[in-house]
This record gives sequence, C-alpha cells and structure tokens, in this order.
Amino acid sequence: MPYRFDRRVTDLVVTLAVLVALSACGGKKRPPVLATAPGGERAPAEGADRAPAQPLDEGPDVRAVQGEGAEGSDLAGSALGSGEGSPLADVHFEYDSVALTDEARATLEKHALWLQGRRDVRVTVEGHCDERGTVEYNLALGEQRARATREYLVSLGVAAERLRVVSFGKERPVELGRDEAAWARNRRAHFAVSR
Repeated sequence: MPYRFDRRVTDLVVTLAVLVALSACGGKKRPPVLATAPGGERAPAEGADRAPAQPLDEGPDVRAVQGEGAEGSDLAGSALGSGEGSPLADVHFEYDSVALTDEARATLEKHALWLQGRRDVRVTVEGHCDERGTVEYNLALGEQRARATREYLVSLGVAAERLRVVSFGKERPVELGRDEAAWARNRRAHFAVSR
C-alpha cells in the first residue's frame, strides 16, 4: 500500500511539472477580451460569422475611410487618429471615470442620428483605458465605459440589439506615449462598424 501512495504522489508531481512547463511554452499570448452581446450575456470577441460589409454613406460626424475600415474592420491599435478605423469618432473619458462628458454626449447624439438613418449597420462599442492600473482593473473599466456609451446610444433611440460591447482594457492603445496627452487619447470608447 505505501508503494501505491508514493506512486500517486510521484504521478501528481510529474503531471503538475508538465502542466507548468506547457503553460510557460506558449509564447506571448494576447490578453483576455471581455465581450458582451446585446442582451448582456458574454459573447466571443471574434465575429467570425459577420456578413461582408458595404461602404457607408457619409453623414454627420462621419469620415469616409479606405480599404479595411470601409468594410467595417477595425484598425484599433494603429497610430491612426481617433475614429480612423470607423466612420464614427471615438468618445473620450476622464481618468478613472465612466461618466460621459458633455463633449462625449454631443458626439454620441450625432452618432445616434447617423445610426438611425442606417438601420442595417451594427456597432461594436469597444472600451479602452490608458496604461495605468492592472490588466484586470482596466478590462473591467473598459467594459463599464463601453456599457455607458451603449446605454446612452440606446437612450437616444438606437436599437440595443444593434450594439455589442467589448473591452480591450489597456491592451490596444491608440497612442504609445507615457504622458497625459497620450493617456487621454487612450481613455476612449471606439466604434467598430459592420453590416
């Protein structure tokens, strides 16, 4: 009987060592992404079942984009200016806040008008944060920012089922600087538009 106990302990130690070794061999992994479907339930971050998008008409607070952006793909993480990967401009937040500023509300009112004129368009509202804070904290803060943005658009008459929420936390900065100007640009809700 002692032999079986020793054998079990040995097997357990070997199994744990293999699991630790395998977890360390994965290379650089992307951080988790929180995604929420319109009903509030969790949904996968990748939209593999999306239909190909068509170019969007210009409207209030809208810029025409070329290439990937015109098809609803997002260019988040690039060094492009606010709203370049989307026909809808980003809205920005104060440090450690989910409250919409007056400027953000004005921008969202224009977005709501644009969206009401294009009922076939769907939007993923992405919550982003600056680099300060832990990954977990910023994922939660990014989700709260995206939800606040979504709720305001819904209050303006945009159908809730057209708006999906996802948080990237601090993992997809639009500007890589380490000063207040860069941090302010990264504290945002970004809009990935598709059909």
